Amino acid sequence: MSINKDHVFDPRQFEHALAGCDDPLALFRAYLRAGRDALKQQHLKHTSAQDIVTTQAWLVDQLLVRAWSLHGSLIPPDGKIALVAVGGYGRGELHPASDIDLLVLLDKTGHDRISAFVEAFVRFLWDMGLDVGHSVRSLKDCAQLAKKDITVTTNLMEARLLDGDPKLLQRMQAITAPSKLWPSRKFFAAKWQEQIERHHRFDDTAYKLEPNVKEGPGGLRDIQMIAWVTQRQFATSSLHDLVARRFLREEEYRTLLRGRNFLWQVRNGLHYLSGRREDRLLFDHQRALAQQLGYEGNRGNLAVEQFMKRYYRTVKELSLLNEILLQHFQEAILARGKPKIRPINRRFRSHNNFIEVTHERVFERAPYALLEMFLILQQHPDLKGVRAHTIRLLRSNLQRIDRAFRKDLGCRSLFMEIMRQPQGITHALRRMNAYGVLGAYIPAFGKIVGQMQHDLFHVYTVDEHLLFVVRNVRRLTVPQYHHEFPLASAIIQHVVKPERLYLAALFHDIGKGRGADHSAVGERIVQAFCKLHGLSDYDTHLVCWLVRHHLLMSWTAQRQDIHDPDVLLEFARNVGNQERLDNLYLLTMADIRGTSPKVWNAWKGRLLSDLYAATTRVLDRGLATPLDLESQITDLRNEALAMLKAKGFSRALIENYWQQLDTGYFLRYDSESLAWHAGTIASASAAEFPIVATRYNPEIDGSEFLIYTPDREYLFAIQTGGFDCVNLSIVDARIHTTRNGFALNTFVVLDAAGEAVSDPKTLAELQDAMRAQLLNPRAGRDARSTHLPRQLRHFPIETRVRFSPSVNKQQTIMEVVAQDRPGLLYQVALALQHNRINLVTAKVSTYGERAEDIFFITDLERRPVSDPEQLASLEREIYERLQGAQPVPTGALAEQAS
Repeated sequence: MSINKDHVFDPRQFEHALAGCDDPLALFRAYLRAGRDALKQQHLKHTSAQDIVTTQAWLVDQLLVRAWSLHGSLIPPDGKIALVAVGGYGRGELHPASDIDLLVLLDKTGHDRISAFVEAFVRFLWDMGLDVGHSVRSLKDCAQLAKKDITVTTNLMEARLLDGDPKLLQRMQAITAPSKLWPSRKFFAAKWQEQIERHHRFDDTAYKLEPNVKEGPGGLRDIQMIAWVTQRQFATSSLHDLVARRFLREEEYRTLLRGRNFLWQVRNGLHYLSGRREDRLLFDHQRALAQQLGYEGNRGNLAVEQFMKRYYRTVKELSLLNEILLQHFQEAILARGKPKIRPINRRFRSHNNFIEVTHERVFERAPYALLEMFLILQQHPDLKGVRAHTIRLLRSNLQRIDRAFRKDLGCRSLFMEIMRQPQGITHALRRMNAYGVLGAYIPAFGKIVGQMQHDLFHVYTVDEHLLFVVRNVRRLTVPQYHHEFPLASAIIQHVVKPERLYLAALFHDIGKGRGADHSAVGERIVQAFCKLHGLSDYDTHLVCWLVRHHLLMSWTAQRQDIHDPDVLLEFARNVGNQERLDNLYLLTMADIRGTSPKVWNAWKGRLLSDLYAATTRVLDRGLATPLDLESQITDLRNEALAMLKAKGFSRALIENYWQQLDTGYFLRYDSESLAWHAGTIASASAAEFPIVATRYNPEIDGSEFLIYTPDREYLFAIQTGGFDCVNLSIVDARIHTTRNGFALNTFVVLDAAGEAVSDPKTLAELQDAMRAQLLNPRAGRDARSTHLPRQLRHFPIETRVRFSPSVNKQQTIMEVVAQDRPGLLYQVALALQHNRINLVTAKVSTYGERAEDIFFITDLERRPVSDPEQLASLEREIYERLQGAQPVPTGALAEQAS
């Protein structure tokens, strides 16, 4: 749909109205508003973004020229002056809320002579409603600034005359021409470095949850970078001229334009939705923009996920084109002397340490070379990458990766050889993904390229996440990184056929976005892949089991009481043997760390390593052999006693203290923690009650609190309220009641930023604050009235409460899913107390915007909660405290714990 410009701005109608107008400013303002409104309606009708952008610039041209003329009487009669559009506006491209960059160009210095005119003119533009960025410069000023600053040079390269003396612009362009001020090599090197630094600001990835459409990798600025280099090198602003010069192919040029126009459409939409210049694709706008652009959700994907998938695929394609063109420019502009050519085999050679094909028809005559190239890169680490021409040839031959190609024994062998290499697997897979080979060879992988999950927990697209997980597993094999995760690095040294683990990492989430259990879908996909690639039945079963159960270990560690012998035995039975446990532990670590840079912490690492060690002991003993809890407790107590004896504590004092505690207490701590508890409590006098002790534990990178006080009603709520008041988040809570009526409670906490408090002075202050809280309780925050961060507000989570029996049938498990926010745990504690429920253990987990907290509870008689009315009352109160409304019954109200 083309735009009728008269419907945006009618020049004759405007001139007629201006001739008899007493208030020109109001007229200009009205015509600008009307023109912008007309263009917004065109945008909503899905008119070409290119037409919107160019017509927007044309509209502003019409008004600027007439405003300039309106104030012309203020220009000195002898003054040579010109009004020049520069920057993006100079290119004739203007987005709805973009700045309008203007240059008032003078023949000679004499700014004071025209200051009255410029001041009146610019004020008029601002009052009209235009966001103007202006400068007043003489020809000499322009030349001096352009020589110093390359951004000024590129800004002036795009200059366009709006009104005034055309010869003045011509003279300016002549004296600021890049060819005069910036030698070609220096210009290209400066712009290339500029792009590198800009990409660094965005962590060198286009796959941000809230990407920047203009400045991010693969964004509009990358396209403009190509245009600037083209204009400097070939004296043309037309990207299509790169086709004639064999820098671009016609289909690549069309891809570039399609990508640019899509990003223009997105940027236009952002400006219209926000009502201002906004180039960040914020959560605030993603859903609305998806709807505005006509995306509709289906069973597997939300509309916003489909929209973002197209965005990510577009910037991925544009990034690749940017890479190809910059490499071409590098060779054309920076290369000196005769290239160093070194043969590799009949199909490939090294060209200045970049791999290239030996002739144009390599992939046509030997399609398997489409995979062989990546294997060669692994085997020759001196190669820096792939030459642009070879990338282009590879891309134009991707259609050769068809069903017959995938079934070919040679191709299958090459892929598995890539997965078995001792080095370069991650780099190979990432290149294969960037060039489209991985998605072509594994069609299921191609479906998840650019697939996002619309939440704050998964910060990468599915394909990026899978490759990060492979990278995390591979990193464990590199000796210089062994210090990061010593246990995992030691385990992987003994893993047989590590390629099986790499395949599980590559496939574990490949079933996402299909509207079904992604683990089950992934299992079916990887089973077919393994059989096709000749893996034995045993190896196939192991890979399939890992994909199907890749969440089992993290679920057990973070949502179950792993110190419960029955939980441990059930997990060990599900795993079955040590080989599965080793591989699952490594995959789980890599998976959590590959979800988001902020998800992994030492506390989760400790949970996993404790579960791994305990399960190893069960497997070593044999699944049929009962756990010897008495021996385990005896060993723990003896180790703790040895530590305490070294500090001067008597055995009798400690044994007397331990008599007040039940078996479950000893199973939930290691010997070092038992010694800390006993040493703190047994030596305390009655005057020191309530006892609060703190310490920083580097093994879990968490701050630990020990509270020992006479048990009383609302104690857990008082404690959680205290932590809430000092802005600490509880990640683990263990509640014990001694035989003499004391509460022995331990907490692991982090600060508001998710970091442990390690400073001794701060810990002492927090210790005093918690003791004061126990003596004079203060209320915590109301979760419903807490201000949520901007991002969280766009992911409302319906509060859900679910009850189920614990594995040992001795407690009820309550799962609370809710919007993560300060004060949440305090409100749950109040609900527990009001409903006369005892808390045994709490495990707190946050997944982006979503809190999933697990509470092991009993009634006042220390039995599972079995009264349906009591459970219904508890669910209702939690919902009201966190959501502020009555829940719709979902079956959970009637669900019993037995």
